[in-house]
Amino acid sequence: MADYSESLIKSLIDKVKKYPRFSRDELEKFCWMAVHEHKHGVLPSEYDIREIDEDLYLQLLQAFKSNK
Repeated sequence: MADYSESLIKSLIDKVKKYPRFSRDELEKFCWMAVHEHKHGVLPSEYDIREIDEDLYLQLLQAFKSNK
């Protein structure tokens, strides 16, 4: 698993919290959106199937859950 900088993870956490209609009940969805935007430069469209950085997604999700 790749190790990403703490500053990148923190900036993505901040980005997730600022998304419209952010909800902790849908944390996986919002973390996926942030990683998609980080990799591709845009938020995903409804049927967007482009790959994301799975390691970054998992690390972001873990960091978010551990920071409650």
